[in-house]
Amino acid sequence: MFLRYKKLDLPTAETALPGRDTEVHVADTHTVLGTPLKGPWPAGLETAVFGMGCFWGVERIFWQLPGVYSTSAGYAGGFTRNPSYEETCFGTTGHAEVVQVVYDPTKISYEDLLKAFWENHDPTQGMRQGNDSGTQYRSAIYTTSDAQATTATASRDAFQPVVTAAGHGQITTEIKPLTAYYFAEDYHQQYLDKNPGGYCNHGPTGLNYCAPNLGLNSTP
Repeated sequence: MFLRYKKLDLPTAETALPGRDTEVHVADTHTVLGTPLKGPWPAGLETAVFGMGCFWGVERIFWQLPGVYSTSAGYAGGFTRNPSYEETCFGTTGHAEVVQVVYDPTKISYEDLLKAFWENHDPTQGMRQGNDSGTQYRSAIYTTSDAQATTATASRDAFQPVVTAAGHGQITTEIKPLTAYYFAEDYHQQYLDKNPGGYCNHGPTGLNYCAPNLGLNSTP
């Protein structure tokens, strides 16, 4: 079921739906990686959260990267507790469609994840991604540490000249600390593995992201 509504204004904490206490049920195991879908995670692993439009295609991009332990589709950046897909698509939660990436920083760095993020969607489109229009499709990075926040902001500033040189406008990516991550319904998890013929408009844009020299930009 595709829900592509045109609401382009984010609600406030006062106007967003309150949501519910009950979490959605998801499977225990990642269908591609064979790892747990939910934590607690093994010691040493870290998490990152990205919004790049429809989360089906985004999740597939990240589960293919070496060093990624688990991925899941979910909602973040808004106000509604445990939102549904329909509520998020109507624009009444403030959430974006996102993917949580659990990774081993000794095998893949946060900068490597940011490279995949910047190079596989258009971060200049505001409240849409391609033909998908709505607040849930906005480009977003929700950080889980001060180091991630610093690196994400520097990466945006480093990528902007590349985007400008290609004839695009200002990057509109939302960068802010993660307050909560809510799992999407089980049928969204690893959707393009379960439905190989499914479609999401993600892939290389032809723009090359080169990490700024922060001392955090390469895999150990």
